[in-house]
Amino acid sequence: MSDYGYAGKILRINLSNGNIDYLDTAKYAGRFLGGRGMATKIYWDETIPETKALEPENCLIFITGPLAGFTRFSGCRWQICGKTAAMDPESFSYANLGGSWGAWLKYAGYDGLVVKGSAARPVYIAIDNGSPAIKDAGYLKGKTTHQTEALLKQEYGKDARVLSTGPAGENMVSFATVLASENASGSSGFGGVMGSKNLKAVVIKQDNKLQPAAADPEGLNEIAKKVYELRTKNYEDYEHILPLKIQRKACYGCVSGCSRGYYTADDGFIYKSLCAAAGVYFGPAMRYYGGMTEETRQAGNLGTRLCDEYGLDTSVVSPLIEWLSRCYREGLLNDENTGLQISKIGSIEFINELVQKISFREGFGDILAQGTIKAAEYVGKGTEIQVDPGMIMPGNESLDYDPRYILAHAMIYATEPRRAIQLLHYISLPVSRWNNWRDGWEGTFLSSEVFQDIAEKYWGSREAGNLVSNKDKALAAKLVQDYGYIKESMILCDFVWPLWQVRDIDESIQNLTLESRILSAITGNKIDESELMKTGERNVNMQRAVLMRQGWGGKQGDVLNRKLYERPLEFIFFSPECMVPGEDGKPESKKGTILRHDEFENIRDEYYRLRGWDERTGYQTDKLMRSLDLSDIATELSGKNLLH
Repeated sequence: MSDYGYAGKILRINLSNGNIDYLDTAKYAGRFLGGRGMATKIYWDETIPETKALEPENCLIFITGPLAGFTRFSGCRWQICGKTAAMDPESFSYANLGGSWGAWLKYAGYDGLVVKGSAARPVYIAIDNGSPAIKDAGYLKGKTTHQTEALLKQEYGKDARVLSTGPAGENMVSFATVLASENASGSSGFGGVMGSKNLKAVVIKQDNKLQPAAADPEGLNEIAKKVYELRTKNYEDYEHILPLKIQRKACYGCVSGCSRGYYTADDGFIYKSLCAAAGVYFGPAMRYYGGMTEETRQAGNLGTRLCDEYGLDTSVVSPLIEWLSRCYREGLLNDENTGLQISKIGSIEFINELVQKISFREGFGDILAQGTIKAAEYVGKGTEIQVDPGMIMPGNESLDYDPRYILAHAMIYATEPRRAIQLLHYISLPVSRWNNWRDGWEGTFLSSEVFQDIAEKYWGSREAGNLVSNKDKALAAKLVQDYGYIKESMILCDFVWPLWQVRDIDESIQNLTLESRILSAITGNKIDESELMKTGERNVNMQRAVLMRQGWGGKQGDVLNRKLYERPLEFIFFSPECMVPGEDGKPESKKGTILRHDEFENIRDEYYRLRGWDERTGYQTDKLMRSLDLSDIATELSGKNLLH
């Protein structure tokens, strides 16, 4: 491992016995780079597959990458990894967060934090100028995330950085979130894992930032100038729909910014709007109040705010509300048999009540706290049929960028434990920009020809950009995953990277050239594009090994929900007519498309061949694992008969 770019150690805390020690970053960074790749190997080492998500033996990993602390690259994001009860069955999973908490962890002298065990009472972890301690959090019990941050900043100063979970996490709601400073939220149910450990928060106070050093600061500065030159605005302005004064504020170290905005509410706290979570309640509110009224704006904004305060995943709450609404319309659920004001879905009163009852697991809220799928199974009586066909993930998340629409996403959905939005953006964002060009938006340039150029450079072939064909979709899926795991290990923001958004894709930015130059300048290790892609492939296979060890089943686990084969595609939020570039970039509609079993199976077989996995079983092969410097992993898998 390089002496540059890393803090050099990972903090490990056991809440059961109070033990505090350290892991050597060098043990992991050489092979797995950082971020999700490194966290996956730590998880492999620190747990056994039989460990349950809410048991003390589960480890919760907060991890940064080698770019954390270096501004101007949109690379200060961080991740949370571990086993979660949000998935059914329970599974290793991950969450990707922005803001500045990850950079502050690096500034405090740590590349990551591993938490094991469970405290006997509510506690928080304080890292005060690099010194870690376990503190009593009894006075924080029941507090919202914003209240928790405010109270901790009273003690540690306004410049402290805080991550916490709200009442939903304390009560181990399956889809409870983690919220960090600047309203950076992490899904996958890790708030509930924090609750199971009696861990309320982690606060970092660092008066003097321990800035990571770059091996080649002058070279890094030149690359930063290039990135700034190529940066682009990657969002639209939607402030006019809200009754509030919105201020833009990018995540720490971001070079571009996105749709994320902030406003100060009447309670004095700062909340976010216009990010991916902003739409959680606007649809129901518009139906209830009759369009975009003042009440609609207030209710819609309140939905996001309450979910963040109490710690609920908006990507789960949104389809949950739609399910309740369908069940009400069909006469299956009502105010009386739920104890909820279901007749008022969309109102301010309803969202207040719903969030409270789920977070504190009161009455029917205790059933809903398990997520839509389990709630429907528990209630029965036809409510199962009303589950949104667009919500097919085991974590009860909404289905985004449907594989019926973008066929290359089929293998991503089939092989990932959750909705891998950071991977799905890789193709879906260019498709959305192409739709803007097709619709004649001013200033757009991503034409059919440019789209095909992107497909050739990043997804393996021009045919991969023909979204009505099934040719080369397995190749595209593999390359998307390999590159995506690089992003999640460096860690780069997927709204900015790769820089396909620029008008002219020159030789300096295509095929990971810029990413490898950044990493080389920071670490001093000369890393070319092929080496970086091999690291991505290694990290994909490291996660595959974790999933196999916990019982994924290989080919038996690489499946899609049957609804994708039965129900025609009806709608895509950025293209109601489901338009895509077809042969030679010709616009075609995929509305009404279903996935075919033979089509998926052929893509899966090709994907296995490209991956070097056994085509019959979907198992990794000994030859592949050793070629990726994963011999130690191969030995353990072989001992469990999980290797071909």
